[in-house]
Amino acid sequence: MALELRSEAVSYAYVPGRLVLREVSVAFAAGQVAFLLGPNGSGKTTFLDCLGGLRRPIHGQVLFQNRSVLSMSPRERARQIGYVPQFHEPPFNFTAWEVVLMGRAPYVRWLSQPKARDRQAADQALALLGLEEFRQRPYYTLSGGERRLVLVARGLAQGASFLLLDEPDAHLDPANQHRVLLAIQHIVAQGLGAIITSHSPNNALLYGMQVALFSHGEVLAQGGPEHVVTPALLERAYGIPFQLVGDGNGPQVVIPAETPAHAQLWLQSPSYEGPGAVRGGGHTA
Repeated sequence: MALELRSEAVSYAYVPGRLVLREVSVAFAAGQVAFLLGPNGSGKTTFLDCLGGLRRPIHGQVLFQNRSVLSMSPRERARQIGYVPQFHEPPFNFTAWEVVLMGRAPYVRWLSQPKARDRQAADQALALLGLEEFRQRPYYTLSGGERRLVLVARGLAQGASFLLLDEPDAHLDPANQHRVLLAIQHIVAQGLGAIITSHSPNNALLYGMQVALFSHGEVLAQGGPEHVVTPALLERAYGIPFQLVGDGNGPQVVIPAETPAHAQLWLQSPSYEGPGAVRGGGHTA
């Protein structure tokens, strides 16, 4: 039976009385790439933080193999659930290889040195993403996109059962987006589970196996990409019309269905509240 990470009726608020997440229940299985989609402020990143045990829900729980992630020690949790943030600024000017090696921290005892297997895991993660040339490059000298690739490699080196990635496709050119998402597919095929927040419905269509579509802190729809990434559901989530492009015999993509003139009229409409507007106010994560 595949390993499972799931939320049960998870609610969260940064400010009392202003829920950012409302009764979110989603199950994720190892061996799958899952995407969390939704507009800004819909709760995707907050939910990812709850999945990783970084935030404590005010209601509901997150379970790994039927055990609350909050009952696990930080070291034990890190061996099962890895987290790749959007941004990272190390306190010292480490090399890219040293940053990737940090992913092995859950396996290194206090005041001990990384062992050969830890160094090998870092080497393999760099090789999987084609980053060998960055091995001795100071992390601070890398571009934003290159740093993102190194952070993904650090997450891969961690060897957790589930890898949570906060917008790993952001700030990357199409070639590097493809490289990262293919690498994630590759490790998922070996039994790892990946949960990805993204602003790209098309990446969910092309690389995902499961999608949860968020709107106003709730899951509007969940299931296979072909059932969730649809013009009707995307319009409900984002507030603009979409259309599906492709005849079904190959890859399909979704694009906004408005002309610039139509969009201008829509933006001037009194009913427009802005994408991802959170009812009752609150945090915009």
